[in-house]
Amino acid sequence: MTHATPTGAASKRMLSLGDSYTIGESVSSDDRWPVDLAGMLRSSGIDVADPTIIARTGWTTRDLSAAIDDTRPRGPFDLVTLLIGVNDQYRGRSPEEYRPQFRLALSRAMTQAGRHPESVIVISIPDWGVTPHAQGRDRGRIAAEIDAFNAVNRDEATAAGTHYVDVTGLSRLAAGDRNLVAADGLHPSAAMYVQWARAILPIASSILSAPH
Repeated sequence: MTHATPTGAASKRMLSLGDSYTIGESVSSDDRWPVDLAGMLRSSGIDVADPTIIARTGWTTRDLSAAIDDTRPRGPFDLVTLLIGVNDQYRGRSPEEYRPQFRLALSRAMTQAGRHPESVIVISIPDWGVTPHAQGRDRGRIAAEIDAFNAVNRDEATAAGTHYVDVTGLSRLAAGDRNLVAADGLHPSAAMYVQWARAILPIASSILSAPH
C-alpha cells in the first residue's frame, strides 16, 4: 500500500521509494526502516518530518516508476531513498532487463530531490534466499542473482553521483538469526529494519546537515 504521511512544519523532507522492503510488509507502520531512520535523525538533532513513502509489496522497478508518475509527490525533497529490484529478480528477469528500468527509477528519484544526486541514497537489494521462504530453492543461485542485480544498481548509482548503502550483508545475517525475519518467513523483522536504518543514518545525516 502507498503510504504518504503529511510533512507538517518540519524543515527537512524525506521521500522513500521502493517495494515491500520499504513499506515494511509484515511489520507495523512504526517499524518500517524509513520511520526508524527519521526517528534516529530527530534524536541526533535534525528536524525532519515523517517520511513520505511510495512503495507496495510486489512492485517491480517498472511498477515503482509508474507509481511515482501517478502519485506526483510534492518535491523537491531534502532526502530521497530508493530500494527496488527484488521483484524483478524474483520474476526471473535478467540484470540486463533491470538496468534501464532502474536507471529510469533513479532518474525519477533524482527529480524528486530537485535534481541533486547528492541528496539521493540508493540501497542494495536484500537477499531473500536466506529466509525460511526459500527452503527447497537454490539459495546459492538466488544469492548470485541478487549480487548481479546489486552490481547494476551500484553501477548506476555511481554513474549518477548518488550515495549507495549496502544492506545485503546485513540481510544475510538472517540465515543464522530467525529473529531478523518477520513472522511471514520472508520479509525482514523490525529488528532487521533497525539495523538497516543505522547503516543508512550516517549518510542521511550528512545529506540533511549540508547547506543547500
